[in-house]
Amino acid sequence: MASTTVQNNNKLIQFRRQICREYIRENLFSPYMGSAVNSIFRVLTDLKKGGEQINIPLIARLKSQALSTGALVGNEESLDNYGMRLWIDWARNAIKISNAEEQKSSVDLFAEAKPMLSDWGKELQRDEIIDALYAIPSEAAPAGLSTTYGQRVNGIYMDAAAVTDRNTWLTNNTDRVMFGDLKSNNTGVFATSCANVNNKPLSAAILTKIKRIAKKANPRIRPFKLTNGREYFVLFVCQEAFRDIAADTTIVQANTNARAREGDGINKNPLFQDGDLLYNGIIIREIPEMSVRLPAFYTTAGSGGTQIAPCFLCGQMAAALCYGRMPMPTFLKEDDYQFFRGAGIKMAYGVGKIVKKDLAGLLKEWGIATVFVSATADA
Repeated sequence: MASTTVQNNNKLIQFRRQICREYIRENLFSPYMGSAVNSIFRVLTDLKKGGEQINIPLIARLKSQALSTGALVGNEESLDNYGMRLWIDWARNAIKISNAEEQKSSVDLFAEAKPMLSDWGKELQRDEIIDALYAIPSEAAPAGLSTTYGQRVNGIYMDAAAVTDRNTWLTNNTDRVMFGDLKSNNTGVFATSCANVNNKPLSAAILTKIKRIAKKANPRIRPFKLTNGREYFVLFVCQEAFRDIAADTTIVQANTNARAREGDGINKNPLFQDGDLLYNGIIIREIPEMSVRLPAFYTTAGSGGTQIAPCFLCGQMAAALCYGRMPMPTFLKEDDYQFFRGAGIKMAYGVGKIVKKDLAGLLKEWGIATVFVSATADA
């Protein structure tokens, strides 16, 4: 007796109405962003009133020796001041769907347009903050300003920088830069100094040394937070650098011996939970996308062509994010007799490290000390 077989076209197919969107990580810089002067990433909204660029006035501390009985007239100290320029550019995206395609779809694609565009905007801004940290500061307008894709990152992208750009940056910032674990690894030539990073992953010893360098830098790097005489900085690192510092024996020992065990101590101990590390007044924050966006230059810049990565020890006003237009929704008007529907997003902003030119003409980063460490990619 023959058994009935269901023909392919008659087989039941269940289509879920709920869409699963690709994961977009939250902006891990967010806790350190704000409009206050003590923010690491200073958010400025002055250009909402109009304009393409903003001037950020910076004034260095007074340094002259005190006078006792000598004449003060003619010995006055001038204010060391500088105006840093930050340019903004537009960023836009949109989704367009015809009635014909909506009719075919088993899910409401247009309903997903708004959250997807919102995620896109958040991801773009986070990634461009990372690009700005990696970039070499410049007094000139961004090279891609007002082009088809624009350029909201102020400065020169590392992979687009000339040898002279990199060497000039190193000369200007030599008092706040370290390669590997030794100040002497800095030869004054950027590529050579990077090549001196020889199997020196991020460690507790490197942390304490770069903090000392930051506290001696001139102009001074103001700590992110000062509590009861204790100074705190925040170190932003890629995945590989965080992997190495988390496995450092001194760090492990500190967390093993010093972390709370009672109550919910296990839920706060970084040996068991994901999150920031804290050591010697330094909050170590992993930004996973820093690995994804690591400039190609660094992938072979270390000793013997190995991968290295910069880690950024930040104090107040390390970088600025200036808005000319906050993210806002847009909608398609040319709809061909209501046959198309479209939703978009537009915003205008610029992001860059805050820098100041000193009296000697050196363009220095205002709130960052940088340490370059080995960051071998996972096998």
